[in-house]
Amino acid sequence: IQPRAPRTPSSYYKPPSLFMSFPTSSNHKLLKMENPIWQNPHFFPLLLTCTFFLFPLQPSLSAGLQDDYIRQPPGKVVVAPHLRSKSDPQQVHASLAGKEYMRISWVTDEKDVASKVEYGKVSGKYEAMAVGNHTSYIHHVKIGPLEPATTYYYRCGGHSPEFSFRTPPQNFPIEFVVVGDLGQTEWTASTLSHVDSKDYDVFLLPGDPSYADTQQPLWDSFGRLVEPYASRRPWMVTEGNHEIETFPIIYPHGFKAYNARWLMPYQESGSTSNLYYSFDVAGSHIIMLGSYTDFDEDSVQYKWLESDLRKVDRKKTPWVIVLLHAPWYNTNLAHKGEGESMRKAMEDLLYRARVDVVFAGHVHAYERFVTFIYITIGDGGNREGLALMFENPTPEVSVYREPSFGHGRLRVVDESRAHWSWHRNNDSDPFVADEVWLQSLTTTKSCWHNTANTDGSKSKVNKDEL
Repeated sequence: IQPRAPRTPSSYYKPPSLFMSFPTSSNHKLLKMENPIWQNPHFFPLLLTCTFFLFPLQPSLSAGLQDDYIRQPPGKVVVAPHLRSKSDPQQVHASLAGKEYMRISWVTDEKDVASKVEYGKVSGKYEAMAVGNHTSYIHHVKIGPLEPATTYYYRCGGHSPEFSFRTPPQNFPIEFVVVGDLGQTEWTASTLSHVDSKDYDVFLLPGDPSYADTQQPLWDSFGRLVEPYASRRPWMVTEGNHEIETFPIIYPHGFKAYNARWLMPYQESGSTSNLYYSFDVAGSHIIMLGSYTDFDEDSVQYKWLESDLRKVDRKKTPWVIVLLHAPWYNTNLAHKGEGESMRKAMEDLLYRARVDVVFAGHVHAYERFVTFIYITIGDGGNREGLALMFENPTPEVSVYREPSFGHGRLRVVDESRAHWSWHRNNDSDPFVADEVWLQSLTTTKSCWHNTANTDGSKSKVNKDEL
């Protein structure tokens, strides 16, 4: 049987006009440039980057999966141009920064723009102001205290345009969107459009946001691409392998651009590194771990995690959710075993703390396991395409797996129930391909009486171990 030709994203998704295509006379007006685009000093770096990534291979159908659905090919890289003045904020995004506080981050071309945010509950009326700091052209300002479930209007650096965000609720229910390996392709735009079609409270990203890979203009382009979404809801991210960006002698330690641009509340959570941290929101404790920094029992991250889990009061915070990049469980042939050493080092900590669900990225496919609840969701829209090859036959612990682009939603209904759904990018609308109801382990009596030792035997555990 001859399979149908895969549909391309452009056959049903029209990218917004802020995406830049390379030079034709018709797009000079779009870019607001009187001179030819190749005279722009950023043209050749962008051309080099995009030339490398614009011609993905067309994947074949994955064996063992349904024949009536065509797997999506990787989409072309989209580049979002800068159309504002040098002093205007761009790449604006919000993140949670401790109880009742948010951090607003942005970039300006000019280095002497004030690092301040004016904000209020009424559009155009800014009753409060906070001052932060900046490193070169990157600004961070922590604002608050803020009221829960409230819309605030704000502007950065004393300049328009006006932005707005809504703070998460104080109590259940709360809805998280989970997207891994987002990138900046046509599929990224489709994923974000689908995410935005339904409301949510917090965006969680387990690594590989921009796929800049040392191409710094792509960090800027990514920031502009996600600004319409990340400026309106808090985005909480952790790093992936594409953020390492080391260079011998000059940048031996990596993550310089990631740490500068995406400052997360690591200090507020007692961490000493932006690569791992935690935060509380509406009865949920979210832990973002670093797959690409030390994690063995003698490491700072391990000791921080041990301490962080010990502080969680499950009566007040019944849900504990962990995100990391390299999955600990994986039946896909891509990146097989890359998270195993971290799993061996840290899984017992998560098990003894009754962590409810673990999300990972890295593998460009979706997969859900029954061990704990492990979910791989590295299918946001990366430029490398999908990971099509799974082990055959399917192991019993893998209950659903599919190499398609998409996003997930975790709606925590109350202290005991949460609904997880994975939405495949399908034509113009997202399609719910997998869903399951979760029960918090704090309300599952069997989890309070027995846990498994590493050798598989049973051992008694009491509630004090939480």
